[in-house]
Amino acid sequence: MWLSYSPDLKNWGSHMIMMDARKGSWWDANKIGLCTPPIETPEGWLIIYHGVKISGGGCIYRIGLALFELNDPANCLKRGNEWIFAPEEPYEQRGDVGNVVFPCGYIIGPDGDAINIYYGAADTTIALATGSIKEMLNWLDLHSK
Repeated sequence: MWLSYSPDLKNWGSHMIMMDARKGSWWDANKIGLCTPPIETPEGWLIIYHGVKISGGGCIYRIGLALFELNDPANCLKRGNEWIFAPEEPYEQRGDVGNVVFPCGYIIGPDGDAINIYYGAADTTIALATGSIKEMLNWLDLHSK
């Protein structure tokens, strides 16, 4: 996952990697990617991202969380050790590309906390997951290194 800066939204530079796929047997060991815009919270930029692990049965796409510093988004404050969402339903496990959940967008409710996350499932279906931004931040407190 890369970060770059622009003074005018036309010219970009200072490219840097802000988060890499992990090495080893992690759930996001083979590939990661930002899928939705970062969410500004008082604690930092909340990132909902996808991670890929290649296993003997093929690839598994799951959804995870990370938090980056507000004033220095290159600084990762927390990164979930586990995924928050994985393909479990038949429409997520079977399709054009099986075992895929991939966040595509979100809508934050009027209360500033409720969140509807739209996600692709098995590259065949668009689905909806609901949650709470506060709960995602609390989860990160408990499940990050």
